[in-house]
Amino acid sequence: MTTTTTTTTTTTTTPDAGAGGTWQLGDRTVHRLGFGAMRLSGGLGDPEPRPRETSIAVLRRAVELGVNHIDTAAFYFVPTRSANELISTALQPYADDLVITTKIGASRSRDGRFEPYARPDELRGQVEENIRQLGLDQLDVVNLRWGTGLVREPGSVAEHVGALADLRDAGLVRHIGVSNVLPEQLDEALAITPVVCVQNRYGLTERDDDGLLERCGELGIAFVPFFSVGASVPGAIPDGTHHEAGAAEVAEIAAAHRATPAQVRLAWTLHRGAHVLAIPGTGSVAHLEQNVAAAGLRLDDAELAVLDGIAPPA
Repeated sequence: MTTTTTTTTTTTTTPDAGAGGTWQLGDRTVHRLGFGAMRLSGGLGDPEPRPRETSIAVLRRAVELGVNHIDTAAFYFVPTRSANELISTALQPYADDLVITTKIGASRSRDGRFEPYARPDELRGQVEENIRQLGLDQLDVVNLRWGTGLVREPGSVAEHVGALADLRDAGLVRHIGVSNVLPEQLDEALAITPVVCVQNRYGLTERDDDGLLERCGELGIAFVPFFSVGASVPGAIPDGTHHEAGAAEVAEIAAAHRATPAQVRLAWTLHRGAHVLAIPGTGSVAHLEQNVAAAGLRLDDAELAVLDGIAPPA
């Protein structure tokens, strides 16, 4: 189901998203190092919209470097532009191997505030909004993003997942995923429909989902962490370092590889399992190239042991 490379590489080589191997999202094959579009438009933690031409350049460079999995959402926007619109402008006509994953459930008003969570009967409108913005006939993967905050909310997802399965049967959606869910909510979704990915907050120092990550591997489901690099978290230090447990250890390993702390965090994420995908986001071409280069960063057993010991499983 997956292919990996064994050649030792460093971050000084030409970045290649394919260096981290591949995984399946349903019947679509993606490189395990992908791209998250949240920061393209500005907003959601960024103080100002970034230049439009810069965001378009980032997207086009990502594809040039082998990225074929882009994660986005209709609620990634500022008043003057949206991530979906930037993707459509930069990348159409889309490459045959490009997989665009989006999220529904949550939504935002034009002034940026999150609106009440969508009812099951409102999901079709959100799917159609993403289709329209992206210029597609069908969405490759749609994640039911449960709740509007970062805290995972309990409750039954059955009606929403059932509504999304109906949209798949109607031809609007190719594959279904879930996001920001508890283990029991994944079980509930699986009782209704196949699930190709789980997208939850997870990283080197946020290990609550170690058990869920392992279970996804057993089931052949992709586990897709968001905010796995510190720089993605609103308020984090821009270079991806943290004033927190493990900063010194990460910095030491990064120096040994002539890498950045963010690259080490990404490499550790990919080492968590062949089914683990990474979707780091950035609005900078230079940072994009660093992120993609992390796909080829190989950590040895001793380094992994040090990193694993920073935040033992909850």
